[in-house]
Order: sequence, then C-alpha cells, then structure tokens
Amino acid sequence: MKRFSVAVIGGGAAGITAAISARRGANSVVICEKMPQVGKKILISGNGRCNLLNEDLSAAYYNNGAKNLVNSAFSRFGKDNIVDFFNGLGLEMYSRDRRVFPITNQASSVLKVLEAELKRVAIPVELDFDVVTISDSEKGFILTSKKGAAVECGKLVLAGGGKTYPALGSDGKAYELAKQLGHNIITPVPSAVPLIIKDPLCHLLQGQKIFADAKCIIDGEIQGRASGDVLFTKYGLSGTSILDISEEISIAINRRHSNDAVVSVDMVPFMSPEELKNELSRRINIFLAGEDFLSGILPNKFNAALKDLLEKRDINQMVNILKDRRFKVTGTRGWNEAEFTSGGIDTNEVKEGSLESRIKKGVYLAGEILDVEGKRGGYNLAWAWASGFIAGLTISPL
Repeated sequence: MKRFSVAVIGGGAAGITAAISARRGANSVVICEKMPQVGKKILISGNGRCNLLNEDLSAAYYNNGAKNLVNSAFSRFGKDNIVDFFNGLGLEMYSRDRRVFPITNQASSVLKVLEAELKRVAIPVELDFDVVTISDSEKGFILTSKKGAAVECGKLVLAGGGKTYPALGSDGKAYELAKQLGHNIITPVPSAVPLIIKDPLCHLLQGQKIFADAKCIIDGEIQGRASGDVLFTKYGLSGTSILDISEEISIAINRRHSNDAVVSVDMVPFMSPEELKNELSRRINIFLAGEDFLSGILPNKFNAALKDLLEKRDINQMVNILKDRRFKVTGTRGWNEAEFTSGGIDTNEVKEGSLESRIKKGVYLAGEILDVEGKRGGYNLAWAWASGFIAGLTISPL
C-alpha cells in the first residue's frame, strides 16, 4: 500500500491547488480522483473561458453563514495572492467588468498550467480512484477505492466538490465521506439554476430574451433582486437575472419545501411607471394598432403574447403588468443545469484560518463541499483556489 504525508480527495480546482500548496510545504502528496482526468469542471467553467476570480473579492458576496470562514480565508490568500499564484504558473490574465479570465479565453489553458505544475513538483495522481471508505490507521488514514485499491496518508484534504454537473464527477458522494468523518451536511440544493414556472406567458414567449429587473418574493417578502437577461422558456424562466436570484428560491422550495415562491419581473426597467404610463397614453391617443402597440418598448413577440391585456386599453393595468409581472415558481431545474451547489458541510464545523475540521483532527476541507456559495462572476472559483491553497498550506510536513 502506498503511503503519503497528504492525500487529497478530488482533483478539481480546490483539490489541485491544495495538492500544490501542500507539496510546496515539503509534504509527499497524492491526488485521488474518481474521474479518468483531473479538472473536468474547470474546462466548462465560465462557458469554457474560466472566470478565475473577481477583482472585487470579499466575503460580502457569499452566503451569510459562510462569511466569517470566507473572510478568514481571503485574509490569508486573497485576490492578489491568487493572481500571483497563476502568474507564477505562467498564466497571463486580463480583466473585464472586474471578472478575471486567462488571456487565451480558454479554460483549457488554466488546466494546462495546473497540470504542468503537478508534474513539475512530482505529485502523483491516482485516476479512477473512487474513494468509498476512510478509516483510521496508526499513521493517519486509509483511503479505499471502489475497486479495492488503498492509499495511506498522515493527513487528508477532502475537496470532492458538490453536486453540480454529476457527469463530470461532482455527484454528491463526497458528502458521504464527510459523514463517515462525523460531519453534518446541510441539504444541498441546486443554485444559479433556471426556474420551473407553469405560466402561459412563458409558453407564448419561449425563446425570447429581454433585459429586465427581477425580484424573488418568498412567503410575501422580497429576498433578492437582480438585473440582467430574462429568458422565457417552455419550462419557465432562465437568464442571468433569474440565475442570480435562484439561490433563495431553491432553498425555499427544495430545502424548506415552501410553496410560496414568486418571481416579479419588471419588463421595462428603463422607464419609470409614470414615463411608461405617459407613453402608453400617447399610443392610445394616436390609435396605434394592437399588433404594434408595444413596438419600440418590447420585442414584437410581446404584442401577440399580451394581446388580451392590450385590447382592454386599461393603462393602469398595463403599467402594473409590464412593471411587476408575477410568476409563481413550482420548482427548479436539476443538477445538470445548475452552476453551483448551495449547502454542504456546515461551516461551523471548520476552523477559521486553517480550514481544519473541528470534528476530525488531521482532516482539512476545501472548495464546494463546504456550505459556501458565492455570487456569479468568479467568486466560487476564487473560493476554490483560496480554500484549497490554505488547506494545503496549513498542513505541516510529516
């Protein structure tokens, strides 16, 4: 049986960074990866461009329960450290709208420099090594794979990811390993995910995209707001503004089993209610035909989709609908369409600053397996790099 100072479960963004960091600390390190290749989710991140991080990196952009842990991590390995880390690997980067990308606009470039560093510092990668049990040994831990292979280590980094894109390796099985170690799991739910809405307007407008303001209203209270694209689909709503407010809705529906989640869409955010009212009044006064009534304000498809509303010529009702159209949410799309996982190992069970488990000595936790979720825009990958590096950095040579 092979023995190493440190074993890292998971060869994703957090796992690779943890391994490199631990190796730089003079440890012998191995990565145990269940897939036939490391970093498969890195390759699809940022629509294949890999949004590495955001220049405005702070704990304010993460879920409330994780802010202290995130802040403790970024105070040790923040924006400048992440940039320096990748510069040191030879990766050139640029920033657009505060989002940082590789200069090649290819996520494969990011994975290539990480793999090159793994080779340079001689970190072996055990591929197709699907860990199913973690047991104690006199010298630390023994990891046993589904195929019966085993690795012994003195200390362990658990970075097995969440549940998004299960075909790429994040299928939630790492939570079972965390439970073996004694950890509590906050029920994972899909986040940054399209919403299921049974509404005739979604059907009539399917395929249509507009720029709009969106609010999520749960149990009568506004829980989130976002501006961006709204895409009408045959199953409901998608688009950037919908993804940005989906976390609160997914938690309410999938974790708390609430049936009172609503999305309010302002379809004309560029006009105040008074401005819209005046413009609609002008159009009525010049006897503008119904098939042209909203032309120039909304795409032509809306004239037919809102035909019944427009025929009434009730200006107040039209303004209310166009500025505050309510859609009742009945569910979310699944893990294959979610960008992030909300939930995971309770952050109260992790030591701030070191990311060592409070439950099991010698175990360190990093990446999406923790109940840490950032906003879209590079925040989740930034957490993966930072938490992975710190978990590896904290481990003393054995």
